[in-house]
Amino acid sequence: MAKERDHHPNKDKKLLVGVIWNFSTELKLIFMALLVIFTLATLLPFIPSSFSLSASDFRFCISRFSPAVPVNITSTAVNVTPEKTSTEPVVLDNGVIKRTFTGHGSAAYNFVTMSAYRGGVNSFAVIGLSSKPLHVYGHPSYRCEWVPLDPTQDPVSTTGLKILTDWGYGRIYTTVVVNCTFPTISAVNSGGSLILHATTGDPSLNLTDSIPVLTESPNSVDFDLYTSPEKKKYDYLYCGSSLYGNLSPQRVREWIAYHARFFGDRSHFVLHDAGGIHGDVFEVLRPWIELGRVTVHDIRDQERFDGYYHNQFMVVNDCLHRYRFKAKWMFFFDVDEFMYVPEKETIKSVMESLEEYSQFTIEQMPMSSRICYSGDGPARTYRKWGFEKMAYRDVKKVPRRDRKYAVQPQNVFATGVHMSQNLQGKTYHKAESKIRYFHYHGSISQRREPCRHLFNDSRVVFENNPYVLDTTIRDVGLAVKMFEMRTIGDRLLRTRQ
Repeated sequence: MAKERDHHPNKDKKLLVGVIWNFSTELKLIFMALLVIFTLATLLPFIPSSFSLSASDFRFCISRFSPAVPVNITSTAVNVTPEKTSTEPVVLDNGVIKRTFTGHGSAAYNFVTMSAYRGGVNSFAVIGLSSKPLHVYGHPSYRCEWVPLDPTQDPVSTTGLKILTDWGYGRIYTTVVVNCTFPTISAVNSGGSLILHATTGDPSLNLTDSIPVLTESPNSVDFDLYTSPEKKKYDYLYCGSSLYGNLSPQRVREWIAYHARFFGDRSHFVLHDAGGIHGDVFEVLRPWIELGRVTVHDIRDQERFDGYYHNQFMVVNDCLHRYRFKAKWMFFFDVDEFMYVPEKETIKSVMESLEEYSQFTIEQMPMSSRICYSGDGPARTYRKWGFEKMAYRDVKKVPRRDRKYAVQPQNVFATGVHMSQNLQGKTYHKAESKIRYFHYHGSISQRREPCRHLFNDSRVVFENNPYVLDTTIRDVGLAVKMFEMRTIGDRLLRTRQ
């Protein structure tokens, strides 16, 4: 009996070894599968969010190796607590169901920076866009910080004054000008950086974006520029709004030649290309660019941000602050509008009479861009420049017409399209006898002959609208053509509509 008891354990061991040996391949595969699963479970937290691996993927892999062996996938999953969603009801003590809302991502940027400029010895201006709903329903705020490059000087901060220049016109984005005036800041020309801290004002989140908006290198600032009027480079500077659409090269040619003569040699024109300065228009501007009379800014990238009329409020404010201390007077009007002063006056004499005002508005003379004067005969009429043949003025009585304006820019903190409401000093609204502008509405945006209806009368009623013949601008046509020829030669003689 003892021998039999000694024999049975050995027999059982041999039987177990035999079983393991017969199924060694399957056991190896099972152990390999488990090893892969545990390895993936360990690495999952470190895999980027763009890569995903679902439980169904695990089941597919395991079934290929071991279809007969069930594996508990949940036992190897990463322990992640799911975030509560607004669909989970929370009942308060008084029986009210409390619903929650969780924001994800960003519907609009907190602040979109276009530019920042020094506005004096201790002040700066930051120009950009911000979410309009944020300003309508929230309380965003701005703080400015000046960080000197000199490590021995301490940073200085101040509350930023925000100016909403297009209030009521903004779309997804509204234009914001932030004025940063520091109580004390070193006038030592040692350089530094301006940081804008933009806070959303959300009481539950109160997020703040710290944005470097301007960096000045040592000895790069001419502080005399802010206190010495004689250092101004231009007498008159034109700030144009966003140019968009299929503009007529010939109309642009006429406009720039007319105003280059009108404002004189100490004038400059800044145009902003939002898609309207296509190849043919640029060829018209090229001679004036080469002479240093015109500067073009490519602002097409702003179309990514949905603001009013191609963000023209932001554009004119950038122009204001960019050239604020380089020009004595700054004009804001459009490229289908022509300035005019009486024959016995010059633009210089008119502006000298208005020097006591920081701003004055200019009355509009609305001209038809559909009917033309044929006093020279139909054949010759079509060879005339646009402002020579579009000579009928709309005299329908209306309560109010749009005005354009000019400012002494050093007195203006932010501006608009038809006037500025953020300036120091007086505004004059009765300059009709001194300066006016003739508006050829719609003439610039069509690349075809503008004259569709010809008349030879002093008074015309067209489509129930009364018009009178007004040759004020027409009469200077020959002088403008001769000025263009003397200034840039015959380079633009073959310009097409």
